[in-house]
Formats: sequence, structure tokens, C-alpha cells
Amino acid sequence: MSYTQIGLLLSVPNLVSLVIEPVLGVVAVTWRRRVLVLGGGLSFALALALAAGAPSFWLLLVAFSLLYPASGAFVSLSQATLMDLEPDRREHNMARWTFAGGVGVVIGPLALAGFVLVGLGWRELFVGFAVVALALVLLLRRSPESTDAGERLRIRDALRAVRRGEVFRWLFLLELSDLLGDVLLGFLALYFVDAVGSSQATGGLAVAVWSGAGLAGAAMIIPLLRRVDGLRYLRASAAVSFVLFVGFLLAPGVGAKLALVAAIALVNAGWYSVLQARLYGALDGKSGLVLTAGALFPLNALLPLGIALLAERWGLDVALWPLLAAPVALILLVPRSYSAQSPARRA
Repeated sequence: MSYTQIGLLLSVPNLVSLVIEPVLGVVAVTWRRRVLVLGGGLSFALALALAAGAPSFWLLLVAFSLLYPASGAFVSLSQATLMDLEPDRREHNMARWTFAGGVGVVIGPLALAGFVLVGLGWRELFVGFAVVALALVLLLRRSPESTDAGERLRIRDALRAVRRGEVFRWLFLLELSDLLGDVLLGFLALYFVDAVGSSQATGGLAVAVWSGAGLAGAAMIIPLLRRVDGLRYLRASAAVSFVLFVGFLLAPGVGAKLALVAAIALVNAGWYSVLQARLYGALDGKSGLVLTAGALFPLNALLPLGIALLAERWGLDVALWPLLAAPVALILLVPRSYSAQSPARRA
């Protein structure tokens, strides 16, 4: 695929989610959330099966366009329920959530390698993931019902919330920080192959290094956030990530670049945990409002396509420099004062 097609594959499904997920957030407040989660799980499995059988880019794009909003119902609503359980431990629970996701990120490439070793490919792996998704749906059938009792929510309530300065701050930082997260990961193997001139095996190794270091960082963040204010961690890690990413782009050797990739993933592993928890705090813990407001924010849907278009025009080695906007924004916009909405540090 071309850089533009890759950018479309990463951006168009997000745009589809901008239409569907706000409605899911509203419905989840007043209706049976467990039913939505189970329906999302079934749709998630269907989308994976469609992707496995896709004969062309366009059908793969359709499969991903179903996969993203299905993930919103299956995964994001489950996360909202977790945040509702212990409001005073959001940062810590988000760190645990991120660690669980990191485990999945590491297992995925290992599973692919295993499938290749036995003569299978990514299509069969996607079928396997669809089966796993169906198994999770079956496990969730008997989970307790969860709703935001007494809360009423409309789309315009979420739009008003997004215009509030504190809410906009955390939404903006949450979306922009993904430049040194999933956006970088999406182009990492291509960077090593196309810009650095390495083999495809080295590109795959870079993804594995990122995933392993990210998992280690996610594990370290869980005890760290019991002792360190999340805002202090964000500012310090953003400054370190800025230096590391500049070094990564300028480093002449593959070995040095791989080491710096690992360092970046290790240092910024807690960004999502802290920023998402702060967003919940800014919206008074109203999980349905968090989901809807987040789904209405378009930045994350446009960033991958913008990077892809830059790469198509000037090359991927140039296109990755704007990713420095992530640590710069965190350094400039994360407040220095300890917020009353922040969970107390726990031993």
C-alpha cells in the first residue's frame, strides 16, 4: 500500500467513529450498557473476520471502519465501567488498564510470528482473533449490568463540555500525545525499511522492541503513580521524550535507533493513563459524557492521514518531525499546580 492508503486506513475509521461513538456514549447513559458491550464484541469479531478475508484495500477499509466503532462499544464502554467502580483510583486503574493493553500489543506480534512459523499468515491470525473476541463475549454474558443511574445526556451536553477550558485541555493533550504513541507505532516499521534502509525483519524487530519496552513501562507506571503526582510525571517524561525522539531521528545507526525507540516507549508508557484519568476528573467522573466528548474530538482521526500525506510528498524521515508536537504540548499545557481533582497518592 502507498503512504496515502495507510493514512486512509488509520484515519477514515476514526472519522466513522466520530459519527457513531457519540451516539453510543449517549445511549450507554440511559440504556443497558452490558447489551451495548456484547453487541460491540460481536461486531468486533465480525470486523476481524471481514479483514481476514478482504481481497482488496477498499474492503479492508470497510472492515476497519466497522472495527473502530465496534471497539468503542466493546472496549471503551468496558473502560468506562472500570472508571465508575473506584473514582478515587482512576489514574492507578487506568495504568492497570494500559498494562493489560500492553500485554496484548506484545502477544500480537508473537502470535503472528508463531503463525508464520507453522506456515500460516496474518489472515489466519485475524480469524483466530475473531474467535478470541467471541470467547470474550461469552464470558461477559453474565457480567453485572451497568448504567449511569439518574444521568441524562444529549450530544449538545457533550459539545458544551468540550468547550470548557479544562475539558478541552485534557482532550487536546490526550489526542495529540498519541503522535508519540499509536501514530508513531503505525509508521515505525515503514520508517526503518523506507527511510533507514533496513530489512523488513528489522522493521518487525523495531515494532517488537517498542511493544516490549511499552509493556515494561506500563508495568512500572502502576507503582509509580501510587507515589508520584501524575502531572509531575507528564511534564518530566515529556521533556525526556522530546530529547529522545530528536536523538532517534538524528541517530545514524540502526542499533542506536532501536535503543532510542525502546527508551521512548518506556518513558511515555503512562501518558494515556494519566491524561484519560484527568479527563474523567474534569468531567466529574461522568463516564457517558467522557465517551461522548472524546468521540466528538476529531484530532486523532486526522493526524495519521496528515503524517501520511507529508511522507508521500517529502519522505517519512521528514514527515515524522511533526510528532515532536506531542511532548511540546505536554510541556507547555500540563499545569504545574496539584489539581484537587487528582487522586491522592497511595502507598
